[in-house]
Amino acid sequence: MSEPTPVLQVQDLHFGWPGRPLFHGLNLHLPPGVSLVTGDDGCGKSTLLRLIAGEQAAQGGQLSLDGLRPDLQPQAWRQRVFWIDPHTDAHDAVRAGDYLASLPAQYPGFSAEAVADLVEGFALEAHLAKPLYMLSAGSRRKVWLTAAFAAGTPLTLIDQPFAALDGPAMRFLRELLQDVAGHLRRAWLIADHEAPAGVPLASTVRL
Repeated sequence: MSEPTPVLQVQDLHFGWPGRPLFHGLNLHLPPGVSLVTGDDGCGKSTLLRLIAGEQAAQGGQLSLDGLRPDLQPQAWRQRVFWIDPHTDAHDAVRAGDYLASLPAQYPGFSAEAVADLVEGFALEAHLAKPLYMLSAGSRRKVWLTAAFAAGTPLTLIDQPFAALDGPAMRFLRELLQDVAGHLRRAWLIADHEAPAGVPLASTVRL
Protein backbone atom coordinates (compact mmCIF):
# COMPACT_ATOMS: atom_id res chain seq x y z
CA MET A 1 0.00 0.00 0.00
CA SER A 2 1.44 3.38 -1.04
CA GLU A 3 2.09 6.15 1.43
CA PRO A 4 -0.52 8.95 1.48
CA THR A 5 0.42 12.17 -0.28
CA PRO A 6 1.68 14.68 2.30
CA VAL A 7 -0.61 17.61 2.99
CA LEU A 8 2.30 19.84 3.99
CA GLN A 9 5.95 19.69 3.00
CA VAL A 10 8.65 21.55 4.92
CA GLN A 11 12.14 21.45 3.43
CA ASP A 12 15.38 22.63 5.01
CA LEU A 13 13.66 25.00 7.47
CA HIS A 14 15.90 27.43 9.33
CA PHE A 15 14.85 29.76 12.13
CA GLY A 16 16.17 31.15 15.37
CA TRP A 17 17.04 34.25 17.36
CA PRO A 18 20.51 35.70 18.00
CA GLY A 19 22.28 33.22 20.22
CA ARG A 20 19.35 30.83 20.19
CA PRO A 21 18.98 28.74 17.02
CA LEU A 22 15.81 26.62 16.92
CA PHE A 23 15.62 24.91 13.55
CA HIS A 24 18.57 24.12 11.31
CA GLY A 25 17.57 22.17 8.22
CA LEU A 26 14.26 20.79 9.57
CA ASN A 27 12.38 18.58 7.10
CA LEU A 28 8.76 17.58 7.59
CA HIS A 29 6.29 15.71 5.38
CA LEU A 30 2.95 15.92 7.14
CA PRO A 31 0.45 13.20 6.19
CA PRO A 32 -3.34 13.43 6.40
CA GLY A 33 -4.91 12.77 9.80
CA VAL A 34 -3.74 13.92 13.23
CA SER A 35 -0.06 14.50 13.92
CA LEU A 36 1.75 15.62 17.05
CA VAL A 37 4.70 17.96 17.48
CA THR A 38 6.17 17.48 20.93
CA GLY A 39 9.24 18.30 22.99
CA ASP A 40 10.42 20.10 26.10
CA ASP A 41 9.43 23.66 27.00
CA GLY A 42 11.26 26.16 24.85
CA CYS A 43 12.11 23.70 22.08
CA GLY A 44 10.08 25.60 19.48
CA LYS A 45 6.71 23.83 19.26
CA SER A 46 4.65 27.04 19.14
CA THR A 47 7.21 28.75 16.93
CA LEU A 48 6.99 25.90 14.42
CA LEU A 49 3.21 26.34 14.22
CA ARG A 50 3.61 30.08 13.67
CA LEU A 51 6.14 29.44 10.89
CA ILE A 52 3.83 26.94 9.21
CA ALA A 53 0.91 29.35 9.56
CA GLY A 54 2.91 32.07 7.82
CA GLU A 55 2.61 34.32 10.85
CA GLN A 56 6.39 34.26 11.31
CA ALA A 57 8.76 34.30 8.33
CA ALA A 58 11.30 31.50 8.09
CA GLN A 59 14.95 32.45 7.71
CA GLY A 60 15.56 29.70 5.20
CA GLY A 61 13.91 26.72 3.59
CA GLN A 62 10.57 26.22 1.89
CA LEU A 63 7.02 25.31 2.90
CA SER A 64 4.44 24.08 0.39
CA LEU A 65 0.77 23.05 0.51
CA ASP A 66 -1.48 22.51 -2.53
CA GLY A 67 1.32 23.92 -4.66
CA LEU A 68 1.33 27.15 -2.65
CA ARG A 69 4.02 28.82 -0.56
CA PRO A 70 3.37 31.27 2.32
CA ASP A 71 6.06 33.67 1.11
CA LEU A 72 4.68 33.81 -2.44
CA GLN A 73 0.90 33.45 -1.96
CA PRO A 74 0.24 34.61 1.61
CA GLN A 75 -3.50 35.23 1.24
CA ALA A 76 -4.21 31.89 -0.43
CA TRP A 77 -2.03 30.20 2.22
CA ARG A 78 -4.03 31.74 5.07
CA GLN A 79 -7.25 30.46 3.49
CA ARG A 80 -5.88 26.91 3.61
CA VAL A 81 -4.20 26.90 7.02
CA PHE A 82 -6.16 27.53 10.21
CA TRP A 83 -4.16 28.96 13.09
CA ILE A 84 -4.85 31.22 16.02
CA ASP A 85 -2.53 31.98 18.90
CA PRO A 86 -4.49 30.75 21.94
CA HIS A 87 -3.10 33.65 23.98
CA THR A 88 -4.00 36.39 21.52
CA ASP A 89 -5.89 39.46 22.68
CA ALA A 90 -6.58 40.69 19.13
CA HIS A 91 -10.27 39.79 19.33
CA ASP A 92 -10.92 40.73 22.95
CA ALA A 93 -13.57 43.35 22.19
CA VAL A 94 -15.47 41.07 19.78
CA ARG A 95 -18.37 38.92 20.94
CA ALA A 96 -17.65 35.21 20.67
CA GLY A 97 -20.57 34.67 18.30
CA ASP A 98 -19.49 37.55 16.07
CA TYR A 99 -15.95 36.19 15.90
CA LEU A 100 -17.27 32.84 14.67
CA ALA A 101 -19.64 34.57 12.23
CA SER A 102 -16.69 36.47 10.69
CA LEU A 103 -14.76 33.36 9.72
CA PRO A 104 -16.56 32.29 6.48
CA ALA A 105 -15.08 35.40 4.83
CA GLN A 106 -11.59 34.05 5.53
CA TYR A 107 -12.06 30.30 5.10
CA PRO A 108 -13.97 29.20 1.97
CA GLY A 109 -14.62 25.73 3.43
CA PHE A 110 -16.03 27.04 6.74
CA SER A 111 -19.12 25.13 7.91
CA ALA A 112 -21.81 27.02 9.83
CA GLU A 113 -23.55 23.67 10.31
CA ALA A 114 -20.48 22.33 12.10
CA VAL A 115 -20.41 25.42 14.33
CA ALA A 116 -23.83 24.56 15.76
CA ASP A 117 -22.68 21.05 16.71
CA LEU A 118 -19.38 22.32 18.13
CA VAL A 119 -21.05 25.06 20.19
CA GLU A 120 -23.32 22.42 21.69
CA GLY A 121 -20.46 19.97 22.29
CA PHE A 122 -18.31 22.58 24.02
CA ALA A 123 -21.30 24.05 25.93
CA LEU A 124 -20.63 27.52 24.49
CA GLU A 125 -24.19 28.71 23.85
CA ALA A 126 -24.35 30.84 27.01
CA HIS A 127 -21.10 32.63 26.05
CA LEU A 128 -21.73 33.60 22.42
CA ALA A 129 -23.13 37.05 23.26
CA LYS A 130 -20.17 37.93 25.52
CA PRO A 131 -17.05 39.76 24.34
CA LEU A 132 -14.07 37.47 24.40
CA TYR A 133 -12.29 39.42 27.14
CA MET A 134 -15.08 38.37 29.53
CA LEU A 135 -14.53 34.67 28.96
CA SER A 136 -12.35 32.40 31.06
CA ALA A 137 -9.21 30.91 29.52
CA GLY A 138 -11.05 27.61 29.07
CA SER A 139 -14.07 29.18 27.37
CA ARG A 140 -11.86 31.24 25.06
CA ARG A 141 -10.02 28.07 24.06
CA LYS A 142 -13.36 26.42 23.30
CA VAL A 143 -14.12 29.30 20.92
CA TRP A 144 -10.76 28.81 19.17
CA LEU A 145 -11.36 25.05 18.94
CA THR A 146 -14.84 25.59 17.52
CA ALA A 147 -13.31 27.81 14.86
CA ALA A 148 -10.55 25.27 14.16
CA PHE A 149 -12.86 22.33 13.59
CA ALA A 150 -15.38 24.35 11.56
CA ALA A 151 -12.83 26.10 9.32
CA GLY A 152 -12.66 23.27 6.77
CA THR A 153 -9.02 24.01 5.92
CA PRO A 154 -6.65 21.42 4.43
CA LEU A 155 -4.32 22.06 7.40
CA THR A 156 -5.35 22.94 10.97
CA LEU A 157 -2.76 23.93 13.58
CA ILE A 158 -3.66 23.78 17.28
CA ASP A 159 -1.32 24.73 20.12
CA GLN A 160 -1.89 22.88 23.43
CA PRO A 161 -5.50 22.00 22.62
CA PHE A 162 -6.39 20.59 26.05
CA ALA A 163 -5.01 23.44 28.18
CA ALA A 164 -7.58 25.02 30.56
CA LEU A 165 -10.43 22.76 29.38
CA ASP A 166 -12.88 21.14 31.79
CA GLY A 167 -13.45 17.39 31.80
CA PRO A 168 -16.48 17.27 29.44
CA ALA A 169 -14.74 19.55 26.95
CA MET A 170 -11.60 17.39 27.02
CA ARG A 171 -13.67 14.29 26.27
CA PHE A 172 -15.48 16.06 23.43
CA LEU A 173 -12.17 17.24 21.96
CA ARG A 174 -10.76 13.70 22.04
CA GLU A 175 -13.86 12.51 20.16
CA LEU A 176 -13.33 15.22 17.55
CA LEU A 177 -9.69 14.24 17.09
CA GLN A 178 -10.64 10.57 16.85
CA ASP A 179 -13.19 11.43 14.16
CA VAL A 180 -10.71 13.34 12.00
CA ALA A 181 -7.77 10.97 12.54
CA GLY A 182 -8.77 8.87 9.56
CA HIS A 183 -9.23 11.74 7.11
CA LEU A 184 -7.55 11.04 3.77
CA ARG A 185 -6.93 14.59 2.53
CA ARG A 186 -6.80 16.97 5.50
CA ALA A 187 -4.28 17.25 8.34
CA TRP A 188 -4.38 18.44 11.93
CA LEU A 189 -1.07 19.25 13.63
CA ILE A 190 -1.25 19.69 17.38
CA ALA A 191 1.58 20.88 19.62
CA ASP A 192 1.60 19.42 23.11
CA HIS A 193 3.76 17.70 25.69
CA GLU A 194 2.08 14.33 25.19
CA ALA A 195 -0.15 12.54 22.71
CA PRO A 196 -3.92 12.76 23.26
CA ALA A 197 -5.17 9.50 24.75
CA GLY A 198 -7.07 7.27 22.37
CA VAL A 199 -6.26 9.29 19.23
CA PRO A 200 -4.35 7.40 16.49
CA LEU A 201 -1.52 9.57 15.21
CA ALA A 202 -0.42 9.73 11.60
CA SER A 203 3.02 10.99 12.63
CA THR A 204 4.96 12.45 15.55
CA VAL A 205 7.55 15.21 15.31
CA ARG A 206 9.93 15.42 18.28
CA LEU A 207 11.86 18.68 18.61
